[in-house]
Amino acid sequence: MSWGTELWDQFDNLEKHTQWGIDFVEKYTKFVKERSEIELNYARQIRNLSKKYQPKKKEEDDNKYTWCRAFHSTLNELNDYAGQHELIAENMTSQIIAELMRYAQEIKTERKAHFHDGRKAQQQVEASWKQLESCKRKFERDCKEADRAQQYFEKLDADINVTKADVEKARQQAQMRHQMASDSKNEYSSCLQKFNQEQNEHYYTIIPNIFQKIQAMEEKRIERMGESLKTFAEVDRQILPIIGKCLDGITQVAESIEPKNDSSQVIESYKSGFEPPGDVEFEDYGQAMKRTVSETSLTNSRSDNKADRSSKGKSKTLWPFIKKNKGSNPEDFSHLPPEQRRKKLQAKIDDINKDIQKEMDQRDALTKMKEVYVKNPQMGDPNSVDPRLAEIAHNIEKLQAEAQKFEGWLAEVEGRMPVKSDPLKRTSVLYETQNSTPPTNNNCAQDRESPDGSYTEEPSSEVQSKVQPETAESGDEFDDADEEMLPTIGTCKALYPFEGANEGTISVVEGELLYVIEEDKGDGWTRIRRNEEEEGYVPTSYVEVFLDSNAKDVFSWRRVFLSEDS
Repeated sequence: MSWGTELWDQFDNLEKHTQWGIDFVEKYTKFVKERSEIELNYARQIRNLSKKYQPKKKEEDDNKYTWCRAFHSTLNELNDYAGQHELIAENMTSQIIAELMRYAQEIKTERKAHFHDGRKAQQQVEASWKQLESCKRKFERDCKEADRAQQYFEKLDADINVTKADVEKARQQAQMRHQMASDSKNEYSSCLQKFNQEQNEHYYTIIPNIFQKIQAMEEKRIERMGESLKTFAEVDRQILPIIGKCLDGITQVAESIEPKNDSSQVIESYKSGFEPPGDVEFEDYGQAMKRTVSETSLTNSRSDNKADRSSKGKSKTLWPFIKKNKGSNPEDFSHLPPEQRRKKLQAKIDDINKDIQKEMDQRDALTKMKEVYVKNPQMGDPNSVDPRLAEIAHNIEKLQAEAQKFEGWLAEVEGRMPVKSDPLKRTSVLYETQNSTPPTNNNCAQDRESPDGSYTEEPSSEVQSKVQPETAESGDEFDDADEEMLPTIGTCKALYPFEGANEGTISVVEGELLYVIEEDKGDGWTRIRRNEEEEGYVPTSYVEVFLDSNAKDVFSWRRVFLSEDS
């Protein structure tokens, strides 16, 4: 099908389409240029890597071992391997980039000439049309003037009061106007015939010829694109045999390693040649040896006692927390309020699912490629796809496990999101907080971080008057019954429910009032107490703290005292 006959009225669209084709050629040229730059950078990095691990002068003696020689040979082969990637970049630059840049300039010039001829032909038709319109208007005007002159003559001729001279003059004027109208008619007819001839030639000869040339130019451009794509593949295919030789060389030097020979070389390198020493003769001094306790045994005994004391001391530790790195956020976003945490976890799950989908798409594509290789062995080895498929399967497994982990955290958060409900009414803060039943879910979650620092109870002479006497028996849960609790420094109100699933944390319900016994040290956790048996850490953002006026001074003094004592 021809553009000249089918697209005779699509001059502007053809102009846009051919310009888009040229832009595509330039875009593809830029793509190949960036690909060649990637090959050059990769080759440069491989060369730098090979150079970095080349043996130094002091390591030249290592060549006596076959495994060292194999590694050095591998570095040399890797250097040649980098050279082949440089060759890819060089061939792409000379065979594709340079050719396409030159061709782009040629096609731009050709396209400009074709559309210039088309515009010129269009202007000629438009000029002929304007001339036809002018002749037509002149003919119409002269006809109207002739009619008026004829009517004026007939009016005077019928009037008996008009002189014969005036009637003759009107008759001559009417004849002159009729003659002008006749001349205009002939001129209009001539212009119309000329325009129709030019228009017919324009749409059936000139424009088809121009569009035919543009069509040939576009088909040639498409053909050149196909040739460039083929060259793009051939440039890679040409170096495959040499790269295969480099890899074969690495395989050969790997197979040349001789463990027995290398182990024998160690003997040759470090053998001293001396005979082993003989037996030591007995020397009798006639005195019995007195057994004494060595310093080593005493040291060991002391260290054992110290270890026992250390183990006892550890048994007093209530919360063996893991120290957190300041400034880093936990993986499960537990430092955030529930709603923000849920959003973060959901976004993380979505990202992981996207990564899983990408891996699955790659797996499907490789599977199809392997099927093609099985049906057409000349296109490639089907087994060459298996390592990549195994790697993708491992990646999918890993991502699915990670997604399952985050989904567990998300389910945990959605199960404990704050619910709008009436707060619990407490008539006596002290009594009800000491006798409230702790939440049942207080198990340690393996994937959660604990707050900063650990606490070992310190002996104190002060006894808190607010503590109920019935809780004195709770000290039997620990090894040291003489230890006393830290004093309270204020109170707090729970803004959100917190399950306290980690060891060292405590569960709270929304609206609950509790005692504060340790301020936030900057790690996002506050230590609180419900009664003598229940105390632990909660996120600072989950509670509203009300410190006593003198508690801050006492707490700061105590921290200084403990640091100096340690």
